Amino acid sequence: MIIASTLALNRRSLLRAGSLVLLLGAHQIARGANVVAVRIWPAEDYTRVTIESDGELQARQFFVSDPPRLAVDIEGIDLLPGLRELVGQLKSDDPNIARIRVAQNAPNVVRLVVDLKLAVKPQVFNLQPVAAYQHRLVLDLYPLNPPDPLEQLISQRMRDLDAASERAARLLGLETGRMADRNATAADPDPANDPLGALIAQAERDAANGTNSPAPPTVAAGAAKTPTQKAKTDRLIIVALDPGHGGEDPGAIGPGGTFEKDVVLAIARRLRDRINATRVNGNPMRAFMTRDADFFVPLQVRVQKAQRVQADLMISLHADAFYTPRPQGASVYALSTRGATSAAARWMAEKENASDLVGGLNVKAKDATLQRALLDMSTTAQINDSLKLGASMLGEVKRIGKLHKPRVEQANFAVLRAPDIPSVLVETAFISNPDEEKRLRDPKYQNELAEALLRGIVSYFSKNPPLARNRQI
Repeated sequence: MIIASTLALNRRSLLRAGSLVLLLGAHQIARGANVVAVRIWPAEDYTRVTIESDGELQARQFFVSDPPRLAVDIEGIDLLPGLRELVGQLKSDDPNIARIRVAQNAPNVVRLVVDLKLAVKPQVFNLQPVAAYQHRLVLDLYPLNPPDPLEQLISQRMRDLDAASERAARLLGLETGRMADRNATAADPDPANDPLGALIAQAERDAANGTNSPAPPTVAAGAAKTPTQKAKTDRLIIVALDPGHGGEDPGAIGPGGTFEKDVVLAIARRLRDRINATRVNGNPMRAFMTRDADFFVPLQVRVQKAQRVQADLMISLHADAFYTPRPQGASVYALSTRGATSAAARWMAEKENASDLVGGLNVKAKDATLQRALLDMSTTAQINDSLKLGASMLGEVKRIGKLHKPRVEQANFAVLRAPDIPSVLVETAFISNPDEEKRLRDPKYQNELAEALLRGIVSYFSKNPPLARNRQI
């Protein structure tokens, strides 16, 4: 949850969250707006550069394609000695930015030049003050050929197999154990029932044979190449894990300075590893992460990613918060299109839906309105399945700790609006409660929670087997 008063109390911690934080005093600026901070959020999906100031900055952008670079003229400020530190502070492993240069282009105008590693579609826009933030000038650098969630899922699976094989090889002292382990663990789904599973299995076989052929981004149902041997299973179960918040949006901040975005990402990673090592009724499971690093993902993009990989479930992970430290316990929420089941559920949905404002959604993007409209077509069947999943998870979570609500609550959460995917939002604990904040940071509790959530998922699928996939991938 995002609590404005809590964010305000943790202003200093919030500003330290970025890969780059540059604090500047008012005496360093000759005139115009005062720059409060500069932050860089690198990610494979896109890199964001944020310039925060106490007044709105006007900017003009110029993009050059060869070599790719973005120039932004920022009006209302003069070149500051500290601003030059951007050049040295940029991380070399940033997926999109190669170098940053700054110079005084004209009186009261600073030119920021971003040299890029690949072609991008830049978005430069302003954000009005919200929560703990003042005015923000944002540079979003989206790769011209963005990563496809399906390819990310396959790559993640291959990395998991490589890591498992390397561990086995070290334990057995066999350098050749890598390929043997991979061949033993890979399952070959029946493409007639599960084209997505067949696509992943084909990538595993290619890597095991040393061909390293890339998986195609799209395959029609039933069109994937099939092995001649009998399939070991006919269904791959995909679970989309959605760690809430990220990047500019820290979520709630505990009294000890713990960021919600950090603990839910840690829990999601632990749950991912357990899902990837689990089978249900003989069917293998695979987890897909909507974010696996510290960057902002708009709510509708989280849903779209889950739909792209044809997820069977979507689980959004959060850490609750309130104005006082007394509330405690975990909760599970499902979607409601007919109003919230309680005032608290409605309040919580409104707060979580505000993540786009805090994280910094470019509302001027051409397809933003259309995307939101497409996510408002949730079905009764989806909601009913979500309630079953939520009840199953609550039954397991109560074994390891307290529940804030004994039943699944409902409200209009934007992240739960995939019409074809049962989806729940799990509030793991109250990060605003000092005792529960400590538990959320504790690896032992994170493991216990991940185990409980996994048991809930397995129990749900045991009673509600997933249907065969017959849609376009």
